Amino acid sequence: MDAPPELTDLRPSPIAGMWYPGAAGQLAAEIDRYLAEADAAAPVTAPSLGAIIGVMAPHAGYRYSGPVAAHAFRLVRGMAVETVAVVSPIHRPVSRAPVFTTAHQAYMTPLGPVRVDHAAIEAVRAAANVSIEATRHDQEHALEIELPFLQRVLDGDFALTPLMLSDQSAHTAERVGRALAKALHGRRALLVASTDLSHFYDQRTANHLDSVVLDRVAAFDPEGVIAVEDEGRGFACGRGAVAAVMWAARDLGADAAEVVNYATSGDTSGDYTRVVGYGAAVFYKRG
Repeated sequence: MDAPPELTDLRPSPIAGMWYPGAAGQLAAEIDRYLAEADAAAPVTAPSLGAIIGVMAPHAGYRYSGPVAAHAFRLVRGMAVETVAVVSPIHRPVSRAPVFTTAHQAYMTPLGPVRVDHAAIEAVRAAANVSIEATRHDQEHALEIELPFLQRVLDGDFALTPLMLSDQSAHTAERVGRALAKALHGRRALLVASTDLSHFYDQRTANHLDSVVLDRVAAFDPEGVIAVEDEGRGFACGRGAVAAVMWAARDLGADAAEVVNYATSGDTSGDYTRVVGYGAAVFYKRG
């Protein structure tokens, strides 16, 4: 799909064709398969949860993390929103800034362009009192990997508020999260936290470490998500992103969280000696 004429400054995908299929039809079919498998496996439905304000999803290659991510994204299928705030870590920051965003007009995926909501970014910057550096041609996969799922499940076009945290401390995460809530207040919006869990432990150890983090997610405890890593009891590469989304979701009315799926890379590869953990969750307002 070509970009509309008004969108000429596109961030090209550095991962299409590697982390997920590069052809639109193949990509759509793979996402749809993951969603169908999640529908068949999962008893949780969106109406039983209430109004979903945010989700947490992993960000590895789709072969490994797609089946888990589908358990979160299936619950927002058909939702119509103005903007989606995707908060992720940044694995290779280009400077010492605590937070990054894009300077481009749109992100490009095989499913088409996703326009960037620069007005929302400016509102977050003003409210957070945290430096947010705009960068071009970033290589960050953790944010982009969520976009094709969103393009596939949401009803109609949406704008994107992309935020990538280099500083994942509680201080920065809370400032960003609360500023994000202020920026999105009164708008039809969805929050997405992008994170994987523990990296390269054996399956038994990973299951234990990941359960500690997921317990804090289920308890809707953003401080705890960060604290358990500081204490060496659990690990999430996007802990600050998750905490920021939890703070934002709370300020936007969410009062509960639920972990809806968990797996490791070993469940796909069959190698349980060095695995990466993946979790999916939703943050919602009870009906």
